[in-house]
Amino acid sequence: MHIAQQGASQVVCQVLAGRNLSQILSAALQTTSGQIMPELTPQQRGALQDLSYGTLRFYGQLVRILDQLLHKPVQDLQLRCLLLVALYQLLHTKAAPHAVVDHAVRAVRKSNAAAGGLTNAVLRNFLRNREALVAVAATSEEGRYAYPQWWITAVQAQYGRHSEAILLAGNQHPPMTLRVNCRYISTADYLALLAQQGIQASLIEPDAVLLRDPLPVNKLPGFFDGLVSVQDAGAQYAAHLLDAQDGMRVLDACAAPGGKTTHLLELAQLDLIALDKNSQRLERVRENLQRLQLHAQLQNGDAAQPDSWWDSKPFHRILADVPCSASGVVRRHPDIKWLRRPDDISGFAQQQLNILRSLWRLLERDGKLLYVTCSIFARENQQVINEFLKKHDDVKQLPLTIPNLNDGQIFPNDQHDGFFYALLQKQA
Repeated sequence: MHIAQQGASQVVCQVLAGRNLSQILSAALQTTSGQIMPELTPQQRGALQDLSYGTLRFYGQLVRILDQLLHKPVQDLQLRCLLLVALYQLLHTKAAPHAVVDHAVRAVRKSNAAAGGLTNAVLRNFLRNREALVAVAATSEEGRYAYPQWWITAVQAQYGRHSEAILLAGNQHPPMTLRVNCRYISTADYLALLAQQGIQASLIEPDAVLLRDPLPVNKLPGFFDGLVSVQDAGAQYAAHLLDAQDGMRVLDACAAPGGKTTHLLELAQLDLIALDKNSQRLERVRENLQRLQLHAQLQNGDAAQPDSWWDSKPFHRILADVPCSASGVVRRHPDIKWLRRPDDISGFAQQQLNILRSLWRLLERDGKLLYVTCSIFARENQQVINEFLKKHDDVKQLPLTIPNLNDGQIFPNDQHDGFFYALLQKQA
């Protein structure tokens, strides 16, 4: 356990210094040759990931508890992060408390022998006074909800009495949802296939199957044969809302990693261009297309600068899944809460508006553009659309046909993440 604790504390320290959690974990779990590090067992790798994600998920609460336990600030950042990891284990996991404390002391002594006594005292003090410490931490909103205050304030201002449910949902473990490829198998038949292998699941949308317990993809029947893909149920709305029909010319303007690209191609025979400005991420699209035996033209380019890649042929449909704060998917990426800054939201909104303006001239008359974010902040969502509508007299925002969408916004819950959708049609 102490190896996972030590590794997670290093990961947390790097995130707090501004690095991306997924990239750090990928580097921590792999050597330069791409092989998993031999000194980490599968159990240790899983523990390292769980402790890293969990500590960042509840960081706002854990910091306020730790500050109560320390008589003076700890200057050793590595020690501070390890104490936060151990507090996460004691508060949010079923690990044996005495083992958590003992392993934390061992891990600390590897790098700072003198801090073993402090570690032992702090963690045992927490165990003795747990309820009172948690109660005091909860007197601050950051300690109660485990988000930075600016984020909490923004959600409360927008959603009022619904804000608490939205914030708490973002701290839950995310669901694992599959998208059944109905070109190859029906949802009913795939559910039966899962049942035959003892995998419990339920149908929650026309193509979406929710697993009761997450599984590695190599445990999913037919995954490598293209029967299913892993895709959040909220993200699966996109292909249906765009309503692309056989023979249409379609642009997926920010395509990587390709979940929405491949879903569009599963639903209709399309002349589809999958565009992304990141050539490495575009390879993910290629891999997904190959696994599902689908075809699209891959194009490396910036959606905000179409003159560098567009062939002047208009599109019948455009999917604009634009860069955003990712505030609707923080349970999958808890580092986002601590990496984002208030000014970032306005920056994303300007970038989104620039992309929308650039793509609009690529759309043919009567064509449709679907604007998508995985954000819950209105500044990136309907406010961007409103600003666009003010400056263009040839656009109409269409009503959405999916009842779960509340003016285009869906919030994270036990079945899907948070997204925003706006469907725009170019007027003749």
